[in-house]
Amino acid sequence: MNWQPTMTWENAQKRADVISTVREFFKERNVLEVETPALSQGTVTDVYLDALTCQYNFLAGSSDQQSDTLFLQTSPEFHMKRLLASGYGCIYQIAKAFRHEEFGRHHNPEFTMLEWYRIGFNQFNLINEVSDLLKSVLGCSEPLITSYQNIFLDKISMDPLTSTFEELIQFLAEQEKSADWLTEINDKDLVLQFIFTEIIEPQIGLNAPQFVYNFPVAQASLAKVNEDDSRVAERFECYFKGIELANGFNELTDAAEQLKRFEQDNVKRTEQGLPTRPIDENFIAALTYGLPQCSGVALGIDRLVMLASNAKEISEVQSFCVDKA
Repeated sequence: MNWQPTMTWENAQKRADVISTVREFFKERNVLEVETPALSQGTVTDVYLDALTCQYNFLAGSSDQQSDTLFLQTSPEFHMKRLLASGYGCIYQIAKAFRHEEFGRHHNPEFTMLEWYRIGFNQFNLINEVSDLLKSVLGCSEPLITSYQNIFLDKISMDPLTSTFEELIQFLAEQEKSADWLTEINDKDLVLQFIFTEIIEPQIGLNAPQFVYNFPVAQASLAKVNEDDSRVAERFECYFKGIELANGFNELTDAAEQLKRFEQDNVKRTEQGLPTRPIDENFIAALTYGLPQCSGVALGIDRLVMLASNAKEISEVQSFCVDKA
């Protein structure tokens, strides 16, 4: 049995340096570090994201004969927004997050996430701040910033907002990347995500970080709809050297709209034969009370350290990956 760590002492030192730089970055900007629970009674409803669960027998009001399901957080987002709704100012967190997914080159079911929220920021203010952080940690070039619509037009000469499902499937067939399951599921947004992941992502962020903003509404359930184009919501992602690094939003603050989107997620789950997920009622209550206008972003610390240390596998920057945990 190989009991030894997957991260070298040199990479452990680099990881510590990166985290120290991150903390100093936010201290200089007067953004407060917070800590929230890893366990929650509610979880995300996202069709393509599953939480790890555990059983707990001691919740107030629980039956002695039956345990309750708790969810390990896929991100600290809901708890952090509850802090904002309660009156907290700008905050950040370096937290463990958990997702029930396969492990691989860029994935481990347990990972470290940097998440922060800036009151009064729009998505472009936050994109600029993420850019500043990346330049501080990585010493990289000035990032590129392109809309989701324009990145499709530039890379594959198709408009994702006007192309039909049939046209997208035909494009995949021409690229010899079509699959029966994509045709059968009859979901345009899923096909767009597939095209983006398989064809566009490998072409962007090669020499400098690439930000892509204004994703289709169906791909941004926690973001505000853009006032000038209701087909898109104010979500952005950042890619660099083949790594999806950050995912940010101009945050949705409308409780009724957020609840509606969660319920729509569960309808999609049912249609795809997946179990529905309990909606986080505490989060909805916080939105009902009032979330200030803000933008927030989640950034993978492990992936950031990979870039800083030129590591090829996420296991190289984690002390023990899941198959050695």
